[in-house]
Amino acid sequence: MRSLDELSGIFRRMYDSALVGERVANVHLLGIKYAAEIRSAGFTAGGIVRGSGLRRSYQLEVSTGMNLAKYAAPLPRFAD
Repeated sequence: MRSLDELSGIFRRMYDSALVGERVANVHLLGIKYAAEIRSAGFTAGGIVRGSGLRRSYQLEVSTGMNLAKYAAPLPRFAD
């Protein structure tokens, strides 16, 4: 299981590597991909965002992705 710092770093890299105009989609993708891991470790979307150093408003977007995880899965090219 990853630490909060590791997940925050993954979030930051996903955000930084996204094309302009696709950053929020990448934030949602993080929530979808790591929802189970975030929840099972007892982490919050806010903790992930704070650790990444990005704007606090992305907390809502990570939470949205985590909620979407019940209904969506990343395409194979986005899998770990």
